[in-house]
Amino acid sequence: MSSTTAPAAAPPAGPKAAAAGKPVNPRSAERRRRLAQWGFVAPAVVFMALFFGYPLVRNIVMSFQDYSPSTFFTGEAPFNGLDNWRNVFDDGLFGKALWQTILFTVGSLAGQFCIGLALAVFFTRRFPLNGILRSLILLPWLVPMVVSGIVWRRIFDQDTGVLNSFLGTVGLPGDTPWLTSTGMALVSVVLVNIWIGIPFNMVILYGGLQEVPKELGEAASLDGASAWRTFRSVTLPLLKPVITVVLVLGFMSTVKILDLVLALTDGGPADSTQTLGTLTYQNSFVQMDFGAGAVVGNILILISAVFAVFYLRINRNEGK
Repeated sequence: MSSTTAPAAAPPAGPKAAAAGKPVNPRSAERRRRLAQWGFVAPAVVFMALFFGYPLVRNIVMSFQDYSPSTFFTGEAPFNGLDNWRNVFDDGLFGKALWQTILFTVGSLAGQFCIGLALAVFFTRRFPLNGILRSLILLPWLVPMVVSGIVWRRIFDQDTGVLNSFLGTVGLPGDTPWLTSTGMALVSVVLVNIWIGIPFNMVILYGGLQEVPKELGEAASLDGASAWRTFRSVTLPLLKPVITVVLVLGFMSTVKILDLVLALTDGGPADSTQTLGTLTYQNSFVQMDFGAGAVVGNILILISAVFAVFYLRINRNEGK
């Protein structure tokens, strides 16, 4: 009995076959890979350069120029060296605004974080209407800040405000000048900013608490640790990366706040709520001293950059 074997299939002919059999040049492949990488990165780089890089460089240059309203028509803005910087630092209002910015930022962050953490821990327990209540607490965060400022300005009104009316009803002093007193205005602005920032802190911290293993808390309870000791020794250390994110992002959004202060007090009374953000606005768009406004803006950018580097370093150390 004879057996036949099928002939082997002939390799395909043509240029494609030749290319398929040709060894790939490693340098050419690496070049194509790098070009593909830059193709994906290039739109983001262009966007950052146009909308962040150029304004930043322009603001730095403006801080060394005699930039006035006439410059917009003549295009002439002669360099004046460090005159703008000296004028800003010699102005007593800058030191006052810097100190009030520190008080405003520290007070806001402390209140937002403590109340937000307390609410996050509270909502980790299951009870009826848990989801609905959490959704309602998010409302202050969703309302535009200018709208919140206008509403709270009506609430804080000394004569017709709801807050003073309520305090008078329960037997407390009902004529507190919340926004017209130099001693109470900054406190009032801090309280409103705390109210606005609580939802952000609560949401981020609540998400972090969901990632904490419940077994660790149960083990600590079996060892006789109280609820507070378990929270302080087990939960908080595991929550540290989330806390860092909340505080750094909260700082960077609070230190440059402008619209809320303008809506509530416009920096008054007697500059008692003037911050670096409002000082930048006052110099640039009220006094039309764009060079001085650029100086204060650069200082704010520098402060934010320092904390951004601090945030990146902490994240890098946590990842090691």
